[in-house]
Amino acid sequence: MGGGAPIAVQSMTNTDTRDVAATIRQIEGLSSAGCHMVRLAIPDEEAVRAFGRIREMVSVPLIADVHFDHRLAIGALKAGADGLRINPGNIGGTRAVERVVKAALDTGAPIRIGVNAGSLHREILSRYGGPTPAAMVASAMEHVKLLESMDFYLIKISLKSSSVMSTIEAYELMSEEVDYPLHLGVTEAGTLISGTVKSAIGIGYLLARGIGDTFRVSLTRDPLDEIKVAYEILRSIGLGSRGPEIISCPTCGRCEIDLFSLVDQVERAISDIKSSPKVAIMGCVVNGPGEAREADVGVAGGRAQGILFKKGKVVRKIPEDQLAEILIKEVRDLARGLPSP
Repeated sequence: MGGGAPIAVQSMTNTDTRDVAATIRQIEGLSSAGCHMVRLAIPDEEAVRAFGRIREMVSVPLIADVHFDHRLAIGALKAGADGLRINPGNIGGTRAVERVVKAALDTGAPIRIGVNAGSLHREILSRYGGPTPAAMVASAMEHVKLLESMDFYLIKISLKSSSVMSTIEAYELMSEEVDYPLHLGVTEAGTLISGTVKSAIGIGYLLARGIGDTFRVSLTRDPLDEIKVAYEILRSIGLGSRGPEIISCPTCGRCEIDLFSLVDQVERAISDIKSSPKVAIMGCVVNGPGEAREADVGVAGGRAQGILFKKGKVVRKIPEDQLAEILIKEVRDLARGLPSP
């Protein structure tokens, strides 16, 4: 992570970590969807014991998220955590941080300093007049210097706010201060629509500027939706892709096929494909033929039928009631010959 390594996509389980079976199912689902590392909450000793059993059963890197009790962080490291997410300011004082650092050094696990605008301590808030970007950076730098004073340098940093502009400014300031890997995110981003928009703007802007090494899209949804949005962000700024790219029009009064149903049916049917064919599903003759020609495979609809295009060439006309079935087959046939990420 960091340097020339690819951008890593993270998520976090929302199961009870102490429910081993449910947590493993969710981790495996996230891994299959392309998640590079998964974070788990560790609220107590029972969760530490469960974490150890989970670690034995899954292959994806696991990050232990620990607050308030340094013993839980040490226990998670001993149980096989690949990394920690802590806030050194709430883990139990300097002596407690020293013990966590020693355990991390023993296991080679990095520590993410996770600064959140909603949990800055009072002195910082008083000094900066609130949870400003400068306040978040100052808090992070205090913790960085503390870890460095203990000869610990396997550090990642996050500075999250629910405000997109505050998040952007904080990461811009931080990128000028240190060369440590930065974990991006707009925290408490919200529901599927609002959270997607906030994350796409905040995370996408920073990544496009070359800031950030790993990120999580935070949504009040199934974590699998976080991974889908994450890859669409990467695809949109040319930093990677996973799964088919569907190009479809918003429809207008010229549309003469049931495009909404067609797109939904095709999208569901090809959602398990890991390679990235470009699929155009267009509803009329204005932009439809042009977009379909530019795609790997596509259809341009009109008057209860559609024209099938493959690699820029017209193949044949298809009745509307057969469009979904045939397009799905064409995409699957194409995907077999494409490399997976």
